[in-house]
Amino acid sequence: MGNSINPHIERAEKSGVCQLCNMKLKEFPPELQSVTKNLRTLDLSDNKIPSLPPSIGQFTQMKNFTMNNNHLGMLPEEICKLTKLEGLSFFNNRLQSLPTSLGSLSHLKTLTLCNNKLKKFPMQLCNLKNLDSVDLSRNLLTEIPDGIGKLQAIEVNFNQNQISRISDDVASCPRLKVLRLEENCLEITAFTPKMMKQSKIALITFEGNLFETKNFNNVDGYDEYMERFTATKKKFN
Repeated sequence: MGNSINPHIERAEKSGVCQLCNMKLKEFPPELQSVTKNLRTLDLSDNKIPSLPPSIGQFTQMKNFTMNNNHLGMLPEEICKLTKLEGLSFFNNRLQSLPTSLGSLSHLKTLTLCNNKLKKFPMQLCNLKNLDSVDLSRNLLTEIPDGIGKLQAIEVNFNQNQISRISDDVASCPRLKVLRLEENCLEITAFTPKMMKQSKIALITFEGNLFETKNFNNVDGYDEYMERFTATKKKFN
């Protein structure tokens, strides 16, 4: 493994960028330890890595870390030491939970956790003060829980889960503009007046749930929602 990786490591020492995609890796490459202080971007996608070592916490300059299409079942708490991270992507792994200290990633803007095994919404996300976008699509979530009102994200993707309940607390999310809920288990009654009237949500996608699309127009608060939708649309036209 070392011989094929060494040229990438040498380039990373100069550029701060290392891509080791689709190299049939079965472990986190120990050779990366030589670039802990200057690595800013690391992509280990399309390998078969089942876990990350505690030493991941030494990559303190990292801003973007991508490990899509691997076999990760959990993330070590040490990843929360990477406080300069702005982007994290673990699409298509086997994650069932997230580190409890994830909220310490104070610069994190985008988080991609699509196609994992999460059964509950990770409340740690509510402590990420600069989070703009989070993708939780294609997991096993059954509800948008109470307490989510502190989430700072502008866009949240919940498509293709098993969600049947949306807490009214979603109306308190201070920046939430886009809520994607396609292909879940939602009845039309899940869209409460408080959510429709008092939230800042300007785009809800809801196709493929347990109600006819046309019935959404009759939800109490639909007019207020459409006012936000139209105002946002005008901004971008």
